[in-house]
Amino acid sequence: MIEVLSETAREQLLEPLYKNGWAHDGSRDAITKEFKFKDFAEAFGWMTQAALWSEKWDHHPEWSNVYNRVTVTLTTHDAGGLSSLDAKLARKFDSL
Repeated sequence: MIEVLSETAREQLLEPLYKNGWAHDGSRDAITKEFKFKDFAEAFGWMTQAALWSEKWDHHPEWSNVYNRVTVTLTTHDAGGLSSLDAKLARKFDSL
C-alpha cells in the first residue's frame, strides 16, 4: 500500500518541485501546477503523453484543459494525501 509522505520525504521530494512551479494546494494534501503551451494542439499533445505515463504507472491526475493551458492536481486518494507517486509523476510531467 502507498503511504503518505513523511516530513523528511516531503522536503526531499517536494521542495525541488516547488522551485519548478508546483504549489501545495492549501485546501488538501495535493500539489498543483498550470502548464502553458503555444496553442490547443500543443497542450493536447502534452496531455496525451502525460496520459500514457499516468496509465503506465497506474496513477492518474486531476486535470483540466482550456485552450493552451492545462491545470494539473496530484494527490494519492488511496493514501489520503501526497505520496512518492505524486512526486514521480510531477517530475515526469515537467520533463515532457
